Amino acid sequence: MSDLTHIDQHGHAHMVDVSAKESSLRSAYASARIITRPDVIARIQRAEIKKGDVLATARIAGIMAAKRTSDLIPLCHPLALSKVSVDFVLSEQEIHITTLCRLRGQTGVEMEALTAASVAALTIYDMCKAVDPAMVISDIRLQEKQGGKSGHWLRSGESDHV
Repeated sequence: MSDLTHIDQHGHAHMVDVSAKESSLRSAYASARIITRPDVIARIQRAEIKKGDVLATARIAGIMAAKRTSDLIPLCHPLALSKVSVDFVLSEQEIHITTLCRLRGQTGVEMEALTAASVAALTIYDMCKAVDPAMVISDIRLQEKQGGKSGHWLRSGESDHV
């Protein structure tokens, strides 16, 4: 009936059965960015945000979110992640967030990497909103995935996680 994997032959939503799939090493990189004022970036760098260490808190939030993705996104499989990293690059008016999720398993980790990037960005927003409520969270996207039946995929022209 459909090429959508989460819809059965009757049009009903269902969790995909991955039990017959081979286990393989799988990884996914995702990214997000926050656009804000230069003074906010400077305050983050100088640890002058009243709520605490913005980047350390956002890193922990992103890792925790990746581990809880199946609680947040319907029909996602709960995964035993072997690695989650959340990294930041700050420029004059931007914080670029890059996440990596990895495991050996029967299904991919794209949603976990995207969730980690999203929640890290939301955490930065929450911690800095009193200083700049006009911050913009943007460009949440998958950058690269490896493993599984579909193999390697890289966003064309980008590999900013390296």
